Amino acid sequence: MAPDMATHPAIKDEVAALKRERIIGAAAQLFYDRGYENSTLEAVAETMGVTKPFIYGHFKSKAELLADICTRGVSASLVAIDTALDQDSSPSGKLRLFARDFLIAVLNNQRNIAILTREEKNLQPEDFDRLSALRREFDHKLVSLLRSGVEAGEFRLNDPYVAALSIGGLVSWAYVWYRPHGRLSLDALADEVSTLILSMAGATS
Repeated sequence: MAPDMATHPAIKDEVAALKRERIIGAAAQLFYDRGYENSTLEAVAETMGVTKPFIYGHFKSKAELLADICTRGVSASLVAIDTALDQDSSPSGKLRLFARDFLIAVLNNQRNIAILTREEKNLQPEDFDRLSALRREFDHKLVSLLRSGVEAGEFRLNDPYVAALSIGGLVSWAYVWYRPHGRLSLDALADEVSTLILSMAGATS
């Protein structure tokens, strides 16, 4: 007998999550191609072959969709710094791991970050504030990592805060120029960028 979703909450939640992902994917492609202001929920539904109420069953508004899309790249970047900080490694080892994972996170969310950069002005104030808080958390953790390297004698930096902003800008901007079928594979590019970031930090080991 087929499982009844009403009596299996886990299955029901999984199906709902898949539907949300479909909606987010369709909306992100439209926002990327047409811009947020030139896209409608009707257009999102049309590209999916569903009705507008289907969208409203999972998202209250177009603004909520934009916030979800914009949050993904920032959240993935936070995962990268948290993973590195949790490692039992030297500051240099943590920075190398972070740099690789950070670049991969940005490029795996290339479309989302492009939308965030272009459409940040259209976020609702509460969503803008929430994303700003996530960015500050990211910057604080990266500064902490760089300072630990300076204190351990592994990094040569006059101002870890400026260095953190520079590293963040260097990697975040990769969404503009990266091409999936370019000269370097994603792994090879991540290695190159991590070496560059260690050099920027003046790593001695």
